[in-house]
Amino acid sequence: MEHQIIQSLTQNFESFINKTENGIEFWFARDLQHLLGYDKWDNFLKVIFKAKTACEISGQTTSDHFADVGKTIKMPKTAEKEVLDVMLTRYACYLIAQNGDPRKEEIAFAQTYFAVQTRKFEIIEKRIQDSERLLARQKLSETEKELSGVIFQ
Repeated sequence: MEHQIIQSLTQNFESFINKTENGIEFWFARDLQHLLGYDKWDNFLKVIFKAKTACEISGQTTSDHFADVGKTIKMPKTAEKEVLDVMLTRYACYLIAQNGDPRKEEIAFAQTYFAVQTRKFEIIEKRIQDSERLLARQKLSETEKELSGVIFQ
């Protein structure tokens, strides 16, 4: 996959982030549906169902990651219609990507995107742990020097 396509798809995915009043990131399923290359809502609902099943099996509370909501969409001639939508956490988006059709370029991208993001997080977490360990060693060394000075006196 070309670098420009990857960059474009990443920006598209990140541009659809919404935030709750508490600052929790979420995506609407109807937005994600198009980002992942699904034209029909019913087909995408099947993927969401599989993702919910994976969420349950992994021991997570499904309602924490998949929240059913209503959404008003505009129809022709200024009419409006209430439709079902789902608020999705980043974890829910990940599960949807893992359960989507891998033959779709967008799904293949999403699977790679989440794998890369997971690896970045792992590296950052390791660096934080290494930094904390180094600080603890420095503090221990300083304490030992002080203790040796006290003992010497």
